[in-house]
This record gives sequence, C-alpha cells and structure tokens, in this order.
Amino acid sequence: MTSSSQQLLRSHRDLLLSWTREHPAPLLRWLHDAEVLPRARYLSLLEISPSNAVAQALEAVSASEQSSQRFLQVLAEVQDYYGRDLQLWVERHCRNEAPKIQEAPAGRQDKKPKSPFSKLFKGKSMDFTLPAQHQGKNELNARKNMKSGNIRLAISAHKTTLLKRTEQLKSYSEGEGGSANSASHIEIRYTDLFVTEDNEFVDGNRHEYFDLASRRARIYVHQACQRIRPSHLLAPQEPSGRPPKRVKVKGIAGIGKSVAVQRLLYEWAIGKNMREFDCVFDLRFRELNLANGPVSLMELLSERFRYLKEVLGDLFTSPSSLLFILDGLDEFKFPLSWNNQAKDIGIDSKVPVSELMVALITGSLLPESSVILTSRPSTEAPKRLFQRCCVVLGFEEEQVKEYTYKFYKNTQVADKVYDYILNNDSLFVLSFIPLYCYIICTAMAEFFSSQNQDGEVERSLELNPPRTVSEVYFCYLFTAVKHHALKGTTDRNTTKAQVLSLAKQQLANLGKLAYENLLQKKIMFDKNDLEKYGVSPADVQSTFLCQILQPLKEETVEMYSFFHLTVQEHLAALYCATNLSTQDDVLQALDLWCFGKPPSSSASPLRDTELHMDKLEGLQMFTRFFMGMLRARLAGHLEGLVDCPVEEADGLPAVVGAWFRDQFKERRLQNLEALNLLHCLMEFHMEDTTSVAAPEIKRLNLFKMKLSVVDCAAMHYVLQFSPHKLQELNLGYSNIGNRGLSRLGPILHRCESLYLRYNCLDRQAAILESAILKSNECQVKKLFMCGNNLGPEGVLELWNALEHNTTVEELYLDITGITERGTQNIVQCLSKNTALKTLTVVGNDIGEEGRRRLQQLQRCRPHLRIIANFVDDAGLLQAYLDWVEEIRADRDQMESVKNADALRSVLRGLQVAGEVQAENAQKARELQTKITQLLEPLR
Repeated sequence: MTSSSQQLLRSHRDLLLSWTREHPAPLLRWLHDAEVLPRARYLSLLEISPSNAVAQALEAVSASEQSSQRFLQVLAEVQDYYGRDLQLWVERHCRNEAPKIQEAPAGRQDKKPKSPFSKLFKGKSMDFTLPAQHQGKNELNARKNMKSGNIRLAISAHKTTLLKRTEQLKSYSEGEGGSANSASHIEIRYTDLFVTEDNEFVDGNRHEYFDLASRRARIYVHQACQRIRPSHLLAPQEPSGRPPKRVKVKGIAGIGKSVAVQRLLYEWAIGKNMREFDCVFDLRFRELNLANGPVSLMELLSERFRYLKEVLGDLFTSPSSLLFILDGLDEFKFPLSWNNQAKDIGIDSKVPVSELMVALITGSLLPESSVILTSRPSTEAPKRLFQRCCVVLGFEEEQVKEYTYKFYKNTQVADKVYDYILNNDSLFVLSFIPLYCYIICTAMAEFFSSQNQDGEVERSLELNPPRTVSEVYFCYLFTAVKHHALKGTTDRNTTKAQVLSLAKQQLANLGKLAYENLLQKKIMFDKNDLEKYGVSPADVQSTFLCQILQPLKEETVEMYSFFHLTVQEHLAALYCATNLSTQDDVLQALDLWCFGKPPSSSASPLRDTELHMDKLEGLQMFTRFFMGMLRARLAGHLEGLVDCPVEEADGLPAVVGAWFRDQFKERRLQNLEALNLLHCLMEFHMEDTTSVAAPEIKRLNLFKMKLSVVDCAAMHYVLQFSPHKLQELNLGYSNIGNRGLSRLGPILHRCESLYLRYNCLDRQAAILESAILKSNECQVKKLFMCGNNLGPEGVLELWNALEHNTTVEELYLDITGITERGTQNIVQCLSKNTALKTLTVVGNDIGEEGRRRLQQLQRCRPHLRIIANFVDDAGLLQAYLDWVEEIRADRDQMESVKNADALRSVLRGLQVAGEVQAENAQKARELQTKITQLLEPLR
C-alpha cells in the first residue's frame, strides 16, 4: 500500500460512507466482534440513523493506524453485502493487508462436504485478492464464474432482504415520553431463551401456561437438563458427533419461538451463525395457508424468494448446504398426515401444500437438507421424525432482569420495575414468558417513570401499580386505550372513566369475539370473523387495537390473532364482567366455566352457549381473569364501560363466597379444580367472600401438582381466612422449594398432617419448619419431610424444635441427608419429648455413632417407634415398592436426578441392613432388584 490504512480511510471517507450507509448492520456487527467497536458504542450506533452510524464508526476507527487496519480487514469480510464498486475498491486497496480476523465461534463451525458454492460465502483469501489464476482460463471456467457470480448476487440480495426484515423487533408501544419504547433493534432488545431437550409429555386438556409451569417446576430443580442456546440447535449430538438434520422446537404462545427464529435468520444473514449453510429459507405456516392448489417446492420458493428464482436449481444441486426454517405449525389450517406411505415427491412435483410440508419435514423430500420446525405443544409432529426435540422454557430469573433493563433506557426505572416484579409473586411467576415480560413492563412503565421529556413529573390516571394478574392485564389494556385516546399525553382533566368510554364499543365487540371463540378454542380469525363482531380490520393499524390484535399477514395473507392467548382470555373476561348484571348470572357463569353446568340465563355471555367438558381446564386462566374483572367492576374501576350497576351489588361478595363454600363442601374436587378455585378467590381479593368459603376447606390434596410460588400465595391467601385447623395439606412432589414454603409459612402451624415430601427443601426450610414446631399455636401431628436435602444442620434444628413440642406424633425424615453429625443432639432433645410416637430416618448415612445414639434414645423412650432400616417395617417396604412402580411408569420421574439419588440411598440402606425378618426378606429382595434395574441405564 502506498499510504497508511489510517490515511486511506480518511481520504476515502465519503466514498465508503456512500457505499455502506444504506445498510450498516453487517459492518457494525463485524466491527464489534472484531473488538474494533466496544459494545456500548456499538449499541448506541444501532439506535441512530444509518448514515450517522457509519459516519461515527468511520471517525472512531480512523483514530489510529491499528484500528484502521482492523477496519479494512472487516470490510473485506463483509464486502458482499455492498455494491460492486466497494468490492473493486477492496480488491484494489486491501490486497496486501494482514491476514483476516479470526472470528470467535458464534455457533457450530464444524466442517461439512464442500458444495460447489460454499467458497463463495467464506470471504476472501488471506490477502483479500480474487483468485486470478482461475479467471479466464477457458470458456467452461468463464461459464462457471458467471453462474457463481449470479448465485453470489442472489444470495447477497437474500441476506440483505433478511437483514431488513429481521433487524427490528416489533414494538407495540405507542405514545411519547417515558412510556414509549424505541430500543427495538434486535441486537438491543433480544434476550436469549432457556431451551432444553423435550420429553414430549403434554397434557392436552390443561391450559398450556399451567402445563409449562409444571414442566419448569420439575426441570429447574430436578433434571440434569442440557441447556441449548437457540444458535446451537443444529450443533452435533452425542454420541454420534453428527449434527441433526431434523429439529423440532416447541413452546407455548408468547414464549419466544418466532423471535428466536428471527434471531437465527438475522445471525445467518449477518454472517455470524450457521455459516455452514449456503442458503436459509424461512417459511411461515400462516403464509402457507394461502396455497390452496397443488404447488411444487420450486414454485413455492420462487414466489416467496423471487430474487432467488434464477438460481434455485443450482442451489438444489447441493441440498446439504440448505436449511429450511418452518415457523408456526400450530397456525397451519390444513390437516397433516404423518402415517401415509411417502410418495415419490421431487422439487418439481406439484402436490397439496400439506403433503409438501410433510415430505420436507419427514425427509422424503430433500433428505440431506436441514429443517427446524417450530410449533406450540398442542400440535402433533411425531418425535420419531426428528433427531432433536427441544422445548422452550422462556426466561430464567437472570434473563428476566436482563430483559427489564433492555426494555427501559432509564436504569433507575428498570431498577424499580425489576424490584417490584421480584417482590410480587404473581408477576414474578408470569415473567418467565417473554411476552408476559413485555406486558408487565408496558403496564408498569408510567408508574415508575419519574418525568417526561420536558422534565415534568408524570402521574398516572391509575393510583397504584397493579398487584394481581388481572390488574396487570387491565393496566396494559388501559395504557393502550389511553395512549390512543389522549395521543400520548396525561391530561389530568380527563378521568379514567372518560378514557374508557372512548373505547367502549370497540372493547365490547372485541370482547365478544374473544369470548365466543375462546369457548371453541379458536385463536385465528379471518377478515369475515372480525367483521361479524363489528371489528374493522382497518382499525387494527390505526387505533389501540394494534396492541391487542396482531395481523398475521405478509403480502396477501389476511389472518388475525390476539397479541397473546392470555390477552384473548382477558378481553373475554372483561366482556363477561361487564355483561353479567345479576347475582344469579354470575353464579350460573361460574357453574358453566368451572364445572360445565349448562346455564338457563338469557344474559348475552350465557345465551346459546355450548361448552364441552374437555375444554373446561382450558378456561382456568379466563375464569381467574373474570373474578379479577368482576372485582374491578364492583370497585367502580370499569366506569365508562358499563351502563348499569350489578343488581344487589352489596350482597354479591357474600353470595359468591357461599358458592365457593358449597364447592369445597359438596364436591369431590380434583386437585386442578381446587387450585383454580383458590386462584379465583385470590383474584377476587375480597375478604367478605373468602371468609365465607375458607372455613369449609378441611383437606387440601395437591399431591404431585407442580406448584409455583404464586400457587402457594393463592393457598396462603385463602387459608389465612379460615379459623379452623386443616386436617391435611398434602404437597408431596410439588416442587415448592424454600420460596414456596416461606409463602405458606403463616398457615402451616394449623395443618394436622403436613406432607412436604420431595419438595426441594433445604436447611432454610428446616429452620422455617422448626419455628412452626416451636410455636405455641402449632397443631401439627404428622410431618412428612422425606426426600428433602435438609442436611445435618437442618435436622439439628428440627431436634431442637421437638424438645418442647407437644403435638407432633409422627415424623418422617427418610432420605434427608442426615449424617452422624445430624444425630448429635437427638438423644438430648427427643428424650425430653413425650408426644412423638413414630420416627423414621431410613436412607440416611448416620454411621456407627448415629446408630448408637438411636439405640440410646430407644432405651430412654421405649414407646417411641424408631425405624432406621428399610427392612424393619413391612409397610415401609411396601410403600417404597409402590413408589418404585410409580417411577417406572412415569418418565418424568425416571429422568429426575433427585429421584436417582434417592433410589441409590434406598439401595445402600438395603445393602447395609442387618438381619431381616422372614416376612420382610422377600419384599426387601424385590425392592433391591427393581431399584438396581431402574438405575442400570443411568450408569
């Protein structure tokens, strides 16, 4: 080079700016990854205009010779994204530059068979010159170069189009000032997801949110799950070491599947991930719904990617270098047949689009190509067809924090909102779903934003931040309506009722659409569906409806859905709460939604209603929303939406309380039904109601229900209003953890039989339980703590608590991590206790000294039954045999790390047992054999 890199950049600044300013994303990202631009500077550049971003980047990198050289190396790597003039400039000026930068692996970089075009997308040679020895040798090479050039241009156009489509995350926020959210670039807003291997277990009757919450409760504490970054979905698998060709990714609505796909496409288009693929085709099932006639894959792709039409034939000569991303199988309107004998389908075969998709997914068409399929859990796509099946579990706690701080530019506001989420059980449990995070952050913005752009302190038309789920959703809805009605201002002369009245008719129409289709599990609507309910598709873009309804269209697709399933449920609940005007209407509605009893009322939400029993559990979230909105109506918060008050409104809380009381008293409630009623009472949040219902709850059995902290909060809220003791609270295998137990703490002393087996509890839980046992109000008679990791320090706390306790008669501490140290004070404490009659400590490694102490305790307390070996008690052996059978039948339990550890403890206990009574010997051998068989695959 005749001049330094620094001088070169400064002298050609205007030219470089003109070539790159239209689309600076690839250049900026590669400069960041090459450590030329610090991350903070990189993110700030993404938020300004493209021209200014490039200008500032050029100014920064030309500040030194070293950064100028790095810039030229990066420019050579990304030249294909820009015009021919820039490519010629790179060839002329960068021929003798230092070797190109070594990219840190952003994903899988394993080698694959070379395709005829693979070299086109790997950048230039070491000195950034074109391979002149291959130019113009003969006519054949000339034709090859022309074909390669055409492909190169087409792929470049494809990548540029993808970048323009994927670099912005859609933001639904309106308005000005603190509540607006402009940080929508994918690099700024995207937060990675927790993805793990899937076991394909889906409870089709349950609301998908509750099924996922149950899955998370088990995985987080129990499973040795493999966390998979979305960018590593196609990473090689053990033990074969080969990358999977077919990958299924499932997750509930709003969990982030489509955004993860958007991120993958962006990363490929920018050259930072999945570089082993020459071309990536993204197809959305909602678009494929338009293909009513037979179509070939070639025709489909030619129409979808018109700039690739001329080179598709050439691309298909190397199918292993192609990736198909098929997004949203649950939105596909055509039935799929997975079991029909595969037809001989080629890329030019014209078949129904459903057959085409099945052929592509199963591999009967283009088997060497790779496919990533996304879907909601309710959609069937047999696991046998895929080499990897994953489930998206949303955010972990740290990612919720990351998302919150990315949502707000003001870190002080982010601090306040995140702290509020963290300390509110209802919001915290919702926040692991990315879209819930968005709804919560949108709802919270104006409560915690201190000032607007003019420096004036802002005040919300609402008085207090929302606490319950219903309040969060109503706040989100009100925020959307207010921003539209007031054009982003907060005019204190406008009342909340006036704001709501402006949207009254639209909300009524929208709510009826939401409700009547919710009963039929319908979540996708066409233009005619909307117009049937008086909803204008044109309003979806021009009013607050843009935050409620989502147009699912590109080009000619005309389908709509609610922004999220729960938004549909909330709008449906609001509609019902504003249209049920008598006490009898409310009770008939609850009978219908909770237990399927046909109504006789002529109220519009109950008229001509057909509801199948198998759809009831899918209405649980809706029913909770309804109770919250009914409370809002009684409190006057829905003024502007209702024309008349509820008849005898003053007496409604007591009447509703009597209805709940009767359900607990007269019905044999299933655990899901009981839990839902507790949540409904918490959302209604009226003492007059809960005080009537709570005393009738004598037993609560939620065994093997995977419970969240908010479930524990609902139990605590209701049971605190009962003056009586609870005969039994069974939370065995519920994964409540320390946080859940702490939430229940204030009511645990009133439980006669308290089952806390296998709940991921540790020493802190033992300390909490010890305080309960020391309480003068303690009524606990049976305490089951088996399978928790209390450890020696935890059980020492329990022994101390039992020294003066006069209520506990049975204590079960099987497999709780008691060691020899854990028996240190057992004789001193329990020899003074006169109430305890049965103590089990099997499955613990208490050592010789521990066994000696137990013998000493037995001499002091001859009437205390101590079970230290599994073989000492036939009933205990049978209980563990039954448990092993449950594990064998339940795949979730089979994959549980904690259960594997517990099984090993049982096995050790059987192996070190002394003499066995004849009647117990056979059961002991049977138990030992079955546990050995269960553990064999885990070795």
